[in-house]
Amino acid sequence: MSKKKPPVAPIGLTILAAAFMAGCSMAPHFVRPTPPVAEAFPTIASTVATSTNNETRSAVDIGWREFFPDQRLQTLIDTALANNRDLRSTALRIEEARALYNIQSADRLPNFNLGVGASRGRSIVSQLGTGQAPVSNSYQVGLSLASFELDFFGRVRSLNDAALAQFLATEQARESAQISLVAAVAQAYLNERAFAEQLALAQSTTQARQKSYDLAKQRFDVGASSALDLRLAETLVLSTRISTAALARQQAQALNALTLLVGQPLGEQQPTPPLSSETLITGIPAGLPSDLLANRPDIRASELRLRAANANIGAARAAFFPRIALTADIGTASTELSNLFDAGTRIWSFGPQLILPIFDAGRNRANLSLAEVRTNLAVTDYEKTIQVAFREVADALVARGALEEQIAAQQSFVAAQADRLRLADLRFQNGVASSLDVLDAQRDLFESQQSLVQIRLQRLTNAIDLYRSLGGGISERSIGSATRPKY
Repeated sequence: MSKKKPPVAPIGLTILAAAFMAGCSMAPHFVRPTPPVAEAFPTIASTVATSTNNETRSAVDIGWREFFPDQRLQTLIDTALANNRDLRSTALRIEEARALYNIQSADRLPNFNLGVGASRGRSIVSQLGTGQAPVSNSYQVGLSLASFELDFFGRVRSLNDAALAQFLATEQARESAQISLVAAVAQAYLNERAFAEQLALAQSTTQARQKSYDLAKQRFDVGASSALDLRLAETLVLSTRISTAALARQQAQALNALTLLVGQPLGEQQPTPPLSSETLITGIPAGLPSDLLANRPDIRASELRLRAANANIGAARAAFFPRIALTADIGTASTELSNLFDAGTRIWSFGPQLILPIFDAGRNRANLSLAEVRTNLAVTDYEKTIQVAFREVADALVARGALEEQIAAQQSFVAAQADRLRLADLRFQNGVASSLDVLDAQRDLFESQQSLVQIRLQRLTNAIDLYRSLGGGISERSIGSATRPKY
């Protein structure tokens, strides 16, 4: 008696119908939380006239090669993007998240396996009338459908949506890491240049003070000055030597920090212009706080994590409802290998299974509560990320005008100190003033010059902070060719 042919069409139609019916989702409708920040960034009035322009491009449209026109800095940033280990780790996290998403998304489609099997065995029951145990053979070839869940209530789809959102959030985290790396390399580079400029200033000051000390010693040897004047000149020489040693150490450490960020030895240092001649862009428009939602990858990543948490609520809700799984097999089987594909050897099976949760000691309810709490945490993290971004932009904007005013005042102060030293030295040469006035003027001029270098560094660093906090640093080339003022 031949076996019935397997109902291939009904099984295929069932699976196809399941794929179409699996689309319902029990996840809550996602609503983006209202940003908990003001509608405009704060600014402070400045008495220094700042450059005005009709710049309409946002920071994300300005490539870092345009924002950092210094060729050596461009090379350092380019090398860091290729060799920085932290950025490599972030890129590998993206691959990890992509693999996890692919694993999860595979559950939305049926999985078929081809099986080939053979077995041979002796039964423990004796064959009737002979007293001998029979030896049986079995050969089987078939295609099987692993347990496939009919996603009527969207559990698998919600898990897939959560995995996708986590994967996309990881990609945004990579962009955020690149922005931070570009800014960190630029700031480390400027720090090293500032220490180098201060070190050169300290070395030249030490040489000038050494000459003053030699002159004071000659005057002391001939009785033209007191021992106090000699000791004062000596203390100034020693103080600049101390500053020189400290600045040399700080420059070396800043160079080490830059090397770590770049990811490889920097090689021979090329001569660079002083900070006063650096050409970094200052005319970046701040825009509105709402622009941060689209321009900052860390905010986009936080929103995607919130979407993932929201999707997990759908999966937790679907766990309260029945789960229907399908298993199916089709193939041939025979006790003889030579007859394996003969007529009448076909076999098939089709096994739907319904799983209805009855008692789980509150596990499903606890999972739902956990998903809801994690969603609330994600909302809080999302709002906090926006607030931090708003503060970073606001701080940079407030500091921009203040630093322009401060650097103008400091330049005037350095000029006044230099003129004071000139007049004090002239009075000393004419015997009107003591050497103490000259020494005080030298010390004050040196300190004011060092402060001017620090303020210039702060101004450049603030420009980088504003560029980073507005989302700049992703693209290498700029969009558009508008001209902006530089300093």
